[in-house]
Amino acid sequence: MMNLDDLPERSPFPGWRGKFIRSAGMTFVYWDVPAGTVLPEHFHPHEQVAHAFEGEFEIIVDGVKQILRPGSVSIIPPNAVHSGRALTDCRILDVFCPVREDYIPFER
Repeated sequence: MMNLDDLPERSPFPGWRGKFIRSAGMTFVYWDVPAGTVLPEHFHPHEQVAHAFEGEFEIIVDGVKQILRPGSVSIIPPNAVHSGRALTDCRILDVFCPVREDYIPFER
């Protein structure tokens, strides 16, 4: 069992502050994202599920714009081009499958 309060906060990208957890097959990142923070266009081989807890985040997945609000979830298929920006201060949980090997250095 883990407690998020015990995990260090890491900032792998400008403006993005997250707490990273890895299971055998998935990576979880609990993000705090200040208003105005941009997510540059990118893609990766992982399936991603983004769940908004607070705020509003505009996300564009394969050219389709969505607004994540508290309680909403966006499913991003593997290799889908996506980008976004925080319209307000946000708290978002991203789940990636399989494990994001590039995020391992940010764990504990």
